[in-house]
Amino acid sequence: MVQQFNDTFLKACRGERTDFVPLWYMRQAGRSQPEYRKIKEKYSLFEITHQPELCAYVTKLPVDQYNVDAAILYKDIMSPLPSIGVDVEIKSGIGPVIDNPIRSLQDVERLGEIHPEDDVPYVLDTIRLLTTEMLQVPLIGFAGAPFTLASYMIEGGPSRNYNKTKAFMYSEPKAWFALMEKLADMTITYVKAQIKAGARAIQIFDSWVGALNVADYRTFIKPVMERIFSELRETNVPLIMFGVGASHLANEWNDLPLDVVGLDWRLSIDEARERGIHKTVQGNLDPSILLAPWDVIEERTKAILDQGMKQPGYVFNLGHGVFPQVQPETLKRLAAFVHEYSAAKLSK
Repeated sequence: MVQQFNDTFLKACRGERTDFVPLWYMRQAGRSQPEYRKIKEKYSLFEITHQPELCAYVTKLPVDQYNVDAAILYKDIMSPLPSIGVDVEIKSGIGPVIDNPIRSLQDVERLGEIHPEDDVPYVLDTIRLLTTEMLQVPLIGFAGAPFTLASYMIEGGPSRNYNKTKAFMYSEPKAWFALMEKLADMTITYVKAQIKAGARAIQIFDSWVGALNVADYRTFIKPVMERIFSELRETNVPLIMFGVGASHLANEWNDLPLDVVGLDWRLSIDEARERGIHKTVQGNLDPSILLAPWDVIEERTKAILDQGMKQPGYVFNLGHGVFPQVQPETLKRLAAFVHEYSAAKLSK
């Protein structure tokens, strides 16, 4: 018997009524899964993503294990950067390290263009494999936003304070805006290729943009995000925005031509809606709570679901990604609870 395609996540993204609250977990593929750890003993992240069958297996694993309502492609936001001339290496225990950081307008002008079918065919082949043969839930493609990508490209790696990035932004505005446009071009082309290959939704991760205040966001970031989402709008797939520690920017995202505002745990759903966020919201259980006793997890999840279900347009997720210490059984139990509790409430 052929399993019916589960489009509940897509309906919620569009603000439609659903029979239950759909969910997926950021970083659901990998990290905490023993099967994934076994694979990582042999292959690096980049090596996994370059093998479509293996990458598809890793992407699908949490769908099978946890019964989530969407898959998210297993890859890294750094994946497209080598194609435009950025030497990036994912170093264990550190993260992305870039040996040729951006220091001037000339460095920006040297960056090339992405040609997805030639430069990242393995990403597109993985998507095609998943969406034509393997998945009965939507596949979420994704990309890093220009500020977050730029922060790695300017700092040369992860940062706590983004001082070099902000200094470059303030002191070299011409080079900064040129870099934003280059990264916007790459993002739009890369994401459209993912959608053409079969991705049914897109999440843009501006993970570190919370380092900026609202005024600087409006000046240095919002115009390029407006352009990215406006150009992606024509693809007619749900578009999701997410960043960490960026609650003060949630209303700015609400202004953009996107469908879903992702919230971390610092801003409650009630407060977001009171602030005037009228789009679908996604979130926002603090992932640290997944290490607490089950009764605490259940209590906190109920409170979030009760807020989310006050109106259509809600997707349950964590406020950031799953981390390695979380037990897969906890994620499976939580998914079942979200489905059962919300179905019972929404049927009344």
